[in-house]
Formats: sequence, C-alpha cells, structure tokens
Amino acid sequence: MSERLKWPDGFERTSAEDREPYPHGFRVSRTRAFENILEELRKMNARNVQVKTAAPHTQAEPHRPYADRDPDDSGVVVYFERDGQQFAVPCDRWDNLRDNAQSIAKYLNAKRALERYGVQTVESEFSTQALPSADEDVVAPPEPHHDVLEVAPDATDDDVKAAARAKKKEHHPDLGGDRERFQRVVEAEEAMLDE
Repeated sequence: MSERLKWPDGFERTSAEDREPYPHGFRVSRTRAFENILEELRKMNARNVQVKTAAPHTQAEPHRPYADRDPDDSGVVVYFERDGQQFAVPCDRWDNLRDNAQSIAKYLNAKRALERYGVQTVESEFSTQALPSADEDVVAPPEPHHDVLEVAPDATDDDVKAAARAKKKEHHPDLGGDRERFQRVVEAEEAMLDE
C-alpha cells in the first residue's frame, strides 16, 4: 500500500490517464535518477533536502524509494532550502518514478546553467521567445528597402544611389531631419546595393 504524496500548493497535477513514459528513454536506473537529484542540489549548495514520493523510502538513503515499489502515483517532489528561501520542484508528467526523478535532475541542471549565464527568472529566461498576445499592439514589419528609397524593387545601382542621396539630404539630422529615418535610408541603400 502506497502512502499519499503531498503535492506542493500552486503546482498543478497531471492526471493519471495523461501520464506516459518519457518518450526519449532516459538511460539511467531509478537509483541513478534519484542520486542525480542529490548531485545537482549539492552543486547548488542546497540545504534541508527532502525527496518525496508515494512509495516508501529506504532508511539508509531516505531520498530514495525502495527499488521494488511502484506506487500508483508516480509523482516526485523535491523540497530544499537555498539562500534562506524554500523551494519545491515537483514532477508527475511521466508514468514512473525514474522518469519523473530524472526530469527533476535535468531541470535542476538547467537552472544551474541559467544562473551561470546570469538569467534570474523564468519570465526573463523566455521573454525573448514570447510572441505578443492577441490583445497587445503588434509591431509592424519593417518597411521594405525600396519603399524607404521610393524606387522600384529592381532599381539599378545608380537609381538607388541617387534616391538615397536625395533622401539623406532630406532626413539628415544636421539639417533638422529625423536621425532614425536617416539611418533607415542608409540601411536601405546598403541593403539594395548588396543584393
């Protein structure tokens, strides 16, 4: 009979019918997966580490469930303290303890790497990949180079240079023009001459 795994507040559970084996096949034993969690937490200088599952754990190594125990609830939760803050890292996406434990170990490894590179929060980690939501203002694509210079898309180099010269004079910042528009003209000229 398995004990009930206490899931940390604020984390959603994966329903039992949605759990499946990790599709890429972790190549570790269940024992190694749980050891990997501890190794990652040691590298993070974590304290008061507790690894919880619905299976009974060995007395000699309380972070590790008995090898022959497979509870209905395959979730794994790791609690620890670091820099005076308490953390919980749960995973129940997969249908067995090994895959959930190894997923947590991989997550902790990735978090350590992000810290080494200076990333502080999940929001900042993924903000550059985020797409604008439907209710946010969508940034328009840049104006095509030929439209900036007001020439045909297949204009000759001489036509591009002449148009750019006129536009630079019109938008030159020293003559009261807009610096950004002037820079856009310079970029459009260079791009069209490189084509």
